[in-house]
Amino acid sequence: SYGSLMWDPGFHFDEVRLADLDGFQRRFTYRTIMGRGTPERPALMLSLEARPGCCRGLAFRIAADRVEEESAILWRREMLRGGYAPAMVPMQTPQGPIEALAFVSNPSHPSYVGELPFVETAAMIASGKGILGTNRDYLVQLATQLEALGIEDPYVAQLHAEIGVAPGM
Repeated sequence: SYGSLMWDPGFHFDEVRLADLDGFQRRFTYRTIMGRGTPERPALMLSLEARPGCCRGLAFRIAADRVEEESAILWRREMLRGGYAPAMVPMQTPQGPIEALAFVSNPSHPSYVGELPFVETAAMIASGKGILGTNRDYLVQLATQLEALGIEDPYVAQLHAEIGVAPGM
C-alpha cells in the first residue's frame, strides 16, 4: 500500500508492516473523472512508477483462510477500471524480505498521463473534486498518514506545501 490503502484498507488483514519497494516511487500519474474527480474537475491519483529510488509504504498480510474473500474486495477496489497493473514484487520489511502484490502503473491505460510537470500536477490536485471529495483532501490524507508513520516522501511533501495546506490539517 502506497496511497489510500494506507489509511483506508477496506479489507480484513492480520498483520501490517512497513515495507520498502526498490525501483518504484509514488507519483500522481493517473487522471480520473470518478471518485475525486469529474470531467469538469478531473483529479490525479497515485500510482507506483518504475523509477530509481524506493517507495516506503505498508504491506498487509491476509489470513490464509480469508485470502480469496479479502483479495476479491481489494481487487474490485483497485482494478475496477484496469488502471493499474498487478504485480508480485519483492519488498523489504523490518521483519525480513517478503513478496507481495502491488498495483503499479499501467502506461497502456487511457487514463495514464505519466508524470506531468509539477505545476500542472499541483494545479489538478488543488482543483479536482468528485463524489468522494476533493483531490486536495486525498493529498492531505496521504501526507498526514506518511507523517504519522514517519515516512519521508519529498515528492508528496513538496506537493503538499505547494497547494498550501499545513501538515496535519
